[in-house]
Amino acid sequence: MEQTTQDSSSTDSASQDVAAMPGWKKKVTVFLIGQTVTTFGSFLVQYAIMWHLTLTTKSGLVLALAAIFGFLPQAIVSIFAGVWADRVNRKIMIIVSDSVIALATLGLALLMLSGVDDLWLIFLVMAVRSVGAGVQMPAISALFPQIVPTNKLMRVNGINSSIQSSLGLLAPVAAAAVYANVSLVAIFFIDVVTAVIGLIMLAFVKVPTLARASSLEKPSYFADLKDGIQYIFSNDLVRWVMVIFGLVFLLIVAPSNLSPLMLVRTFGSEVWMLTVLEVSFAIGMVIGGALMALFAAKADRLGMIIGSSILFGLLAISMGFTTNLIIFFALFFVVGIAVPAFSTSAMTLLQETVEPERQGRVFGFVGIVMAVAMPLGMAVLGPLADVVSVELLLIITGAATVIIAIVAILLPAGKRAMAAAHASTGVQG
Repeated sequence: MEQTTQDSSSTDSASQDVAAMPGWKKKVTVFLIGQTVTTFGSFLVQYAIMWHLTLTTKSGLVLALAAIFGFLPQAIVSIFAGVWADRVNRKIMIIVSDSVIALATLGLALLMLSGVDDLWLIFLVMAVRSVGAGVQMPAISALFPQIVPTNKLMRVNGINSSIQSSLGLLAPVAAAAVYANVSLVAIFFIDVVTAVIGLIMLAFVKVPTLARASSLEKPSYFADLKDGIQYIFSNDLVRWVMVIFGLVFLLIVAPSNLSPLMLVRTFGSEVWMLTVLEVSFAIGMVIGGALMALFAAKADRLGMIIGSSILFGLLAISMGFTTNLIIFFALFFVVGIAVPAFSTSAMTLLQETVEPERQGRVFGFVGIVMAVAMPLGMAVLGPLADVVSVELLLIITGAATVIIAIVAILLPAGKRAMAAAHASTGVQG
């Protein structure tokens, strides 16, 4: 009887969520299409610039600098962007950052057409684009709950994850075709056009301004920043998700970034092998996102985070022990499937838990974790891979991931986080 009452209450809540946002499907569709077009152009530039620098300089130092200019500004600006996302209209924030990125890219294209192609200009534009990405990430993540009913967030996030993964498959092929047959400048112009299309579509999406953002009496910027930090550290669930997110991103570098190195050292250096490895991972991510969209709407978010973390660890260990190429590809394919289960569940749980007025700051810190954790992990594991075997690193990091995931739910803080997660989502533990 109690379960029936709970189910009925859940159904009523879901109906109210949808009724409170009339026309939400149209809004979300337009927003996702616009973001897909914009992201496609960004992916083209991302691949093309790295290829251009690799082919024209053949310098490891140049590529290292490119990584710094491509990631560090995003990590730094995310600290401030999260606060901005809670103080202004998030739609306007996205439009401004997209416009600045497009103008910087257009400026570089025009300069290169006139014969100016100094490395520092390319690095400067990479930094501007990185800043733009740092501004957009918390704004977009915090905007979704404003246009998507709470009970539909997991599905929409799953669809978005699948779209992003599909672009990861298509963009390299398209970038290679344009770069090989036309030029890098042509890709810059394509990016500008896709940005304009995305901006026009976003302009038609009505996003309400939070009462807090429209209020004339706001706390100071640094008071908001301090409040956000205190909130993250004092909220059991949010703090727990942040820690797990950071540790898994740090350790998952091994199977994601060192696997191609293991492939070359163990199975051969044929290009088709590397291609199959990357494609299998990307296809896995597409399927994983689709599965999340179809079946995970009522799933235990925290259970999915823990389950996928343990799965990451077991897959890394298995990859470290395997001596069969087909099995190696299959394991990496499953890693791809597991990525949306982890990231989508974590993002949705935060969107459902954190009040709208603080989501910008919370997702700003998520952006910092994402931008810093993986490069930091590679800074440690990359050099180690020249000292010990990649297989051993996979096994060690995989075991560490499993242990961390298990300990995370056994500690008092983990139990409190689980109770808070079940209370916020209505899923029974």
